[in-house]
Amino acid sequence: MYDTIIIGAGPAGLAAAIYGMRAQLKLLVIEQNPMSGGQIVDTYEVDNYPGLPGLSGFDLAMKLREHADKLGAEFKTADVTGISCKSEGDETTAPCYTVQTAKESFETKTVILASGATHAHLGVPGEKELAGAGVSYCATCDGAFFRGKTAVVVGGGDVAVEDAIFLARGCEKVYLIHRRDELRATKILQTELLGLPNAEVVWDSVVTEVLGKDAVEGVRVENVKTGEQRVIDSSACFMAVGITPRGDYCSDLVETDEKGFVRADETGKTSRPGVFAAGDIRTKRLRQVITAAADGACAITSVTDFLTGKQ
Repeated sequence: MYDTIIIGAGPAGLAAAIYGMRAQLKLLVIEQNPMSGGQIVDTYEVDNYPGLPGLSGFDLAMKLREHADKLGAEFKTADVTGISCKSEGDETTAPCYTVQTAKESFETKTVILASGATHAHLGVPGEKELAGAGVSYCATCDGAFFRGKTAVVVGGGDVAVEDAIFLARGCEKVYLIHRRDELRATKILQTELLGLPNAEVVWDSVVTEVLGKDAVEGVRVENVKTGEQRVIDSSACFMAVGITPRGDYCSDLVETDEKGFVRADETGKTSRPGVFAAGDIRTKRLRQVITAAADGACAITSVTDFLTGKQ
């Protein structure tokens, strides 16, 4: 019987493991990938994590994992397929949850959901090959690398427009490519974007290919109404076409929003006692390494409070 099982070994899960071991909890971290770190493993350079400017995502992930290993955290590589409540608990005993993987099951008093989310991909030629070399899914993470250059943003919702506005502050030129003739973003964001002298919306268009050999050099765009194609020279292509939580295994366990993100407050509390959420899987405004790590620490604090009857 574990005190807590942490599902996911990205920054949220690893921070939870570090804080959990320091709290002397018996814990297990289950990660579906053989390498810890989550999305940051594929990030060429993390320039906004305090105190570690210019560190690669891979190196940061390894440092986080090494810290957890040094404290003796237990890890298992497996795909969690479901979580069930074996016992609801009462005033004197904690609940008991069973975490099921493809081959094994584990019992625990609490669970931390930290399996993160994945960015939606266009699936066009060049996107996968140039990921981290100009293709990015986070403007606030990588935008500074393209200061004074031309960048492309793909999408039409709030995130896409916010990304374009953010990039326009430092880039020479920003193109927002949207498949329709009107944006889905809120009107105030649209007004701000359309008023920028160095931002241009490419309407009724889709990206059909990301161009470049070792780094992004441009994108091929096709007008969905006329079929006309053009090439836009660019040093970066930011994909803002959506994000999907990795939470199928817990969708029947806790309350989620309309997009599938787990509803949880800053303490990590979900709708079910003893189950907490941290990182990108949680409903939140900003999804960054620093906020994920903070979530992990907060979730462990909530776990210890729960186990000691303080909540």
